[in-house]
Amino acid sequence: MAEGDHGAAHPAPQRGAAETPASQRGAAGTPASQRGAAGLPSVPPAPAGPLHAWKFPTWLHALGARALPYAPALAASGVIGALCIRAVLAEAGRPALPLDDAFIHLQYARRLAEGGFFSFVAGEGYSTGATSLLWPVLLAPFHALGLRDLSLVYAVWGLGVVFHAALAVETARLARPLAGRAAAAGAGAMCAAFAAFAWFAWSGMETVAFAWILTRTARLAAALCEPVPEDPAADELAAAPDGGAPAAARPDAASTARGLALSGFAAPLLRPEGALASLIAALALAASARRPAPGAGPSRGLVAARAAGLSRGLVAARAHAGRLLALVPLLGPLVVPALNQRLAGHPTSSTTAVKWLIGNPNYDGATLRAALLDNVRLLVTDVLDGGQWTAVFLPEGSGVVLALGAVALVVAARRRGRPVHAAVVAVLALGTLLPCTYLSFLWNRVRYVWPFAPAWIVMAACLAREIGDVARRLRRSLHHVTPLVAGAFAGALAGRLSWAIDDLARSARAIDRQQVWLGRWAAEHLPRDARIGVNDTGALAYFSGRRTFDVVGLTTEGEARYWVAGPGSRFEHYEGLPAERRPTHFIVYPHWMACAPVLGSELVEATVVDQAILGGTTMVAYEARWDLLGTGALPVRAVPGERVLDALDVSDLESESAHAYRPGPLADQSNHAVWGPAPESSAPGELDLTRPVIADGGRHHRRVDRFVAHAGPAEEARLVLRVAAEEEAELAVSVAGEEVGTIDVPAGPWVERALPLPAERLKGSFPVEVALRRGKGFHAFHYWIVGR
Repeated sequence: MAEGDHGAAHPAPQRGAAETPASQRGAAGTPASQRGAAGLPSVPPAPAGPLHAWKFPTWLHALGARALPYAPALAASGVIGALCIRAVLAEAGRPALPLDDAFIHLQYARRLAEGGFFSFVAGEGYSTGATSLLWPVLLAPFHALGLRDLSLVYAVWGLGVVFHAALAVETARLARPLAGRAAAAGAGAMCAAFAAFAWFAWSGMETVAFAWILTRTARLAAALCEPVPEDPAADELAAAPDGGAPAAARPDAASTARGLALSGFAAPLLRPEGALASLIAALALAASARRPAPGAGPSRGLVAARAAGLSRGLVAARAHAGRLLALVPLLGPLVVPALNQRLAGHPTSSTTAVKWLIGNPNYDGATLRAALLDNVRLLVTDVLDGGQWTAVFLPEGSGVVLALGAVALVVAARRRGRPVHAAVVAVLALGTLLPCTYLSFLWNRVRYVWPFAPAWIVMAACLAREIGDVARRLRRSLHHVTPLVAGAFAGALAGRLSWAIDDLARSARAIDRQQVWLGRWAAEHLPRDARIGVNDTGALAYFSGRRTFDVVGLTTEGEARYWVAGPGSRFEHYEGLPAERRPTHFIVYPHWMACAPVLGSELVEATVVDQAILGGTTMVAYEARWDLLGTGALPVRAVPGERVLDALDVSDLESESAHAYRPGPLADQSNHAVWGPAPESSAPGELDLTRPVIADGGRHHRRVDRFVAHAGPAEEARLVLRVAAEEEAELAVSVAGEEVGTIDVPAGPWVERALPLPAERLKGSFPVEVALRRGKGFHAFHYWIVGR
């Protein structure tokens, strides 16, 4: 016997997920006919009177019935939103957002409103840097209607209220078939009280909207595959047994399927991880299309269709259309790659190139596996457990509740006959592993993890229900254990709200005092034709009104590859950029930029110390300098009549590729841009006095360099190496598999050393190896083959 929410026992086969008649009372003693889908008390029906006697259109009745369950959640979200907004305004003194990335969305929204289709910088065409297509689309109309500058933040906050409330409702609806009405109400409360959702709902990011569409897709998929029988005893205005719309407004299977297809299609347009929702939706629609209507076999279904005046062909066409509907969600993940391919010439987004470990050239084989496993270990032992990375949002020890909740989910599925619901929740929970594949896994208050948190909350609701049922079996008078346990979980989460709101406000103030301030400074002090090199591109682009050059490559096409490779490769890349594309100024964190040869005079800086969200304490505005570009392209000594037969410019990605040079794993960590006095050289020839200071990119801490040189026949030739070592080192040089000599590298700054090469081996392409024979490592900058 499976016991109900509040102690009444009913045979499990006779009832659906709620397991109690709709006419019984909810967790707080409120009649079910007066409770919304989120499980919270809703407005009771109006008493009979003149207004009640009015004849409203059917569509208005339906709309009101669908909107009613959202009222309590909207009220709760409104209160929490008011607290968040008040804290931000008090701390920053004006509207502000806690993440610079939020201003990237605002900039894309402005460009959309101005007619630029996902163009980040006016006049520079399409950019693949928009991680979310739909979020800027939602914001663009507000800009078009006149909300400019910081006023657009109010629109962001308004959407935060809506999606925060909608997420609570959807989470409760997803929980109800598995955990019952009382625990589902607790799930809605947990969702509303969850500090991470509060932080991100008013952060300007798409996080909570994405969590909503993931949860909605999961709920619709489960409802389509595992519909809950209607309860004929329920009042027509009562919430439906599956936690959905009231019975009078409950959509039929066809409407559910269409809604599911739309959600599955839209989810990856809100964030790339939405492809998981697309897969869930497609599988559910495909399974539903193969299943006959409840209570009707194929022959009975056809008879019914004919009785309704439908021909056999029309019935078959509708069945075929149902199967085609399953393909709609699968089109969603293809939209962004197709746009990128059509408008940028490649299917991948710049965000993928910068943030995804899989495909990152610095992570391969063992290093990739180690990075992924480290992230998974951190997820389990810290992020989900309220450790140092998530203490502001989760109580310490939350991992225990989630582990027990996973067990309770399995038990709930078995006891209530809801395996599909449980499977969908489990898949959604496992989606938490997806951010573990990101290099940016822990960035921005672990924002990539939270969209999957509704699944955790459903599992906690299942745990509350199972604890309540066990208590009821031990003592039948314990009617309210389930709502008490669920309430305790919600209270524990709510205990972090104050801390999270304070953190939200301080973070918003930090962004306002640094990126926003520098953006406004640039608008007032830099020329209109200035191009600003930035590593935080959102607020600086949005407020400066100047063209930006994103050194990270998120919003400037073609730069992501060089950012991922490291500072040395960026410097080498800048050498090949046309002058008109180079920045005239930089506003960057110096340690992030890590490319001192291109940073000129300091103009102004913004320092914020009381914060924990910024990429650095001080961001500095510089004039750009380009006088050192190319100064390291040739050896510092040259013999008249000799020429460079071939050159490998280490850190130059194109040169490395042309010479089959392999930097090895984690190469970005030792890829540097160096500048200083011209190196001491033992090579013959005259010293070039026009280059007293040079700059060059190089890879540090090498033990062996292998590459393929390309040189034609020569009467005589030498290999010239620009290298350095922290401790004295000896290098052995081999050409075409034969050692041709060794060189000594003193400890200290870079030097240039020359070694004669056998001319007979310089035919076409041949392998060269420079290997450490003695010492702890060497730094490689340039290899030339010179001769005549």
